[in-house]
Amino acid sequence: MATLERVDVQALSPARLTPVIGAERSARFEAVAAVGRGLLAGRTVLNVNSTATGGGVAEMLTSLLAYVRGAGIDTQWDVIEGNPEFFKITKRLHNHLYNSPGDGGALSSSERAHYEATLADNVPALLEDVRPRDIVLLHDPQTAGLAARVKEAGATVVWRCHIGVDYMNEHAELGWEFLRPYLEPVDAFVFSRAQFAPPWLDRTRLHVIPPSIDPFSAKNEPMTPDDVVVALQYVGIIDGGGHQPLATFTRRDGSPGRIDRHVDILQTGPAPPADAPLVMQASRWDSMKDMAGVMTAFSEYVTAQEVHLVLAGPSVAGVTDDPEGAMILHDCMDTWRKLPARSRRRIHLACVPMTDSDEAATIVNALQRHSTIVTQKSIAEGFGLTVAEAMWKTRPVVASAVGGISDQIVSGVHGILIDDPHDLGSFGEALNRLLDDGAYAKQLAESGHQRAINEFLGDRHLEQYANLFAQLES
Repeated sequence: MATLERVDVQALSPARLTPVIGAERSARFEAVAAVGRGLLAGRTVLNVNSTATGGGVAEMLTSLLAYVRGAGIDTQWDVIEGNPEFFKITKRLHNHLYNSPGDGGALSSSERAHYEATLADNVPALLEDVRPRDIVLLHDPQTAGLAARVKEAGATVVWRCHIGVDYMNEHAELGWEFLRPYLEPVDAFVFSRAQFAPPWLDRTRLHVIPPSIDPFSAKNEPMTPDDVVVALQYVGIIDGGGHQPLATFTRRDGSPGRIDRHVDILQTGPAPPADAPLVMQASRWDSMKDMAGVMTAFSEYVTAQEVHLVLAGPSVAGVTDDPEGAMILHDCMDTWRKLPARSRRRIHLACVPMTDSDEAATIVNALQRHSTIVTQKSIAEGFGLTVAEAMWKTRPVVASAVGGISDQIVSGVHGILIDDPHDLGSFGEALNRLLDDGAYAKQLAESGHQRAINEFLGDRHLEQYANLFAQLES
C-alpha cells in the first residue's frame, strides 16, 4: 500500500491582503468566507495532487490553502505516491493534452492497467482522510483515476485540470479518451479556460477558475534592490561574488529564512554584471516552455552584446512527477553548446536547488525582480503563473499568445504577446523594442502590475471556489 504525503498547511489570515486589495474588497471577501464557514462546517476540503514542490500547481496550493485555513475552513493536502513508470505515463498524458506526442509512447491497455494499479495502491491511505460530505479536489491527470473510489466514500468530487489547449488535435483527443472513463463520477470540473474542456464534457458541470498568486509568499514578497543583488551574487547568477544573505525571505510559518545554496550554472566566462540588461525566463524544464527556442531567438535577434539571457529551471532531481525534466535540460544544454561563442557568453542556464522550496522561490523572486524583461515563450500553457508573477513585480513581459497567457495580457497594454510561439523573429523584435524603449517598457509594466492586483490575487480565486461549493450544495 502506498504512503501518502500529508503536506503541512499553515494558516494565513486573508486580512493580510487588505493593504493590496483595499478595505472594500477585503470586506467583501470576509463576507464570502463567512458564508463558506457555515456551508462547510464539519467538513474538510481535501486537495490531492502528485507533488508538493516544483511547478505552478504546488506553488499555488501552498498559499491558497493557507488562506482557506486562515479563513476558518478545514482544508488538507495529500500527495499521492507514484513510481517511475506511472509518472512516465502521466507525463505522456500531460503532453498529449498539449497536442504533443511527448515521448511517442503508447496509451494502450498496458498503460491503463499500470495507471489504475498505481492509483489503486494509493486508495486505502487516501480514504483514511475522506469522510462523507467532504469535498475532494483531484488535480490533473495523475489523480483522475481516484474519482470513483472517492465518490463511493460519500465525498463530493471536483476534478481540477490545470492544462489544455484551445484547439485539440489527434494527440489531445487520444489523451482525453484515456481519461474519460475516470471522469464520469466527477461532480464538477474546474478548468483555467472553458476552451480546455473536451467537447464531450457536460457543460453544466464545467466551471472556469483562473489561478492566482500570493503577493506575500517567498516567490512574490517585496525585496529591496540591494537585497536582490546580494542574493543573486551569492547564488552565482550575477557577477560579483558576495556574502551570504541574511534573513532574505519569509517562510510559510512567518519565520525568517536565509539562502544557503548556490545554483548550478552552465555558462562561458563570468556571470552577467549587476548592471547588465537581463532577459529571463523561469520555467520547468518542459518541452512546452520552449527554453531552446528562447535561446535561439535571443542569439539570432538580440545582438547587443551588453544584454544577457538567463534561463532558470528547477534542479531536475527536485521535481518527482516530471521524468522528462532531465532530458529537456540536456536538450537545452545541447542547443546552448551549438550556439556561436559570442552568444554563449551572454546566455546562462541555471538550475535552482529544490531542497528548500521557499529558498528556491526566493531565488526566482530575486531573478524576476532584477530582470529588464521577463519572458514566457511557451508553445502551450495552462495558465502561466510566471506571467502574473512578473506583472505583480512591475516587470514588462514578452510571451506567447497561448492558453491562459492570453487571459492575463492584452497585448500592447499589459505586455507584448507573440501570436505564433514558433515565430522567433517576432519574439526577438519584441525583446529589442522593450530594450530600446524604456518608457514603453515601463508603461506596460505598470499597467501589468495593476492588472495582477485586479485579477490574479487569492481573494478572487477563493471567492470563485466558494461560489462553486455553494452551487454544488444547491
